[in-house]
Amino acid sequence: MKFKEMGKKEKLNLIIVLAVVFVLLLVSILGPIVFPNTMFSSIIDNSIGKFFNLFDFFKNNYVVLIETLAIIFFMWLISKVLLIIVSVFKAKSFRGTTIANLINSTIKYLSFIIAIFLILSAWNVPTPTLLAGAGIIGLAISFGAQSLIEDIFSGLFIIFEKQYSVGDIIQIGDFRGTVKEISLRVTKFEDINGDIKIINNSDIRGAINTTSSLSKAICEISIGYDEDIERVELIINKNLHEIRNNIPKIVEGPYYVGVQNLGDSSVVLRVIALVNENDRYNVMRSLNREMKILFDKNNVSIPFPQLVVHEAKKDEVKE
Repeated sequence: MKFKEMGKKEKLNLIIVLAVVFVLLLVSILGPIVFPNTMFSSIIDNSIGKFFNLFDFFKNNYVVLIETLAIIFFMWLISKVLLIIVSVFKAKSFRGTTIANLINSTIKYLSFIIAIFLILSAWNVPTPTLLAGAGIIGLAISFGAQSLIEDIFSGLFIIFEKQYSVGDIIQIGDFRGTVKEISLRVTKFEDINGDIKIINNSDIRGAINTTSSLSKAICEISIGYDEDIERVELIINKNLHEIRNNIPKIVEGPYYVGVQNLGDSSVVLRVIALVNENDRYNVMRSLNREMKILFDKNNVSIPFPQLVVHEAKKDEVKE
């Protein structure tokens, strides 16, 4: 809970506790200095001084404390330099961003772990024993964390095999979304509604990377059977260049590819354009609009769905 979210009573209690702790620390530090060799200093040493005797602590360990601060500073400095170097590659491409995020995470955790062991070594803690114990504990944990290990290895394969990168649009079963973040354990996707879906890397199977090549924006439009199809095809082909100018997001095309289907009450024509996957649906809507405007200008009828009803003759009804 944040301080702003606390009630007045909770805030007051917290301030009182912090004030008491501060006063105890101040008395334990300044008491022996201001009143040395007195009964007051003796009382402090034998009471709160046992718990808050920071003066003697700093006096007896100032060299180790300085070494600890030096370790923290240099490990922070080294990690910052490495992060700056990595950021140079991050801005070049989506793949660079993906790998850079992975390296950044590794640098942060690794520098923290190294700093902890160096500080413990400075305080004469037997770090080899800790490492041996950590290895045994890690082995025990690994048996109970097989799914976590599977996620990590799957994440490494996804990144280094270039299956997809940040910014790619991926189709997984019925789900379709943009890759927002790839970590060692999970991948975060954003769907068309802006919702973030988090999937464990080991659960990502049969993913289709729709941004690996240009996508097809398809427009299917119907004309009546009474229309002269050769005239309509001539109108479409004559205006494809103008349609391209009206839809700047088209990369290649558009192309008229012919009769797609002979429907019950119409002939279905197809026009396609090659676009980036991010623009596919926008271009599809724009193509539909341009074709409708083109047909209206040239008096090409787009038929409504029709239902043919046959009525029986009167003589047949009597029989």
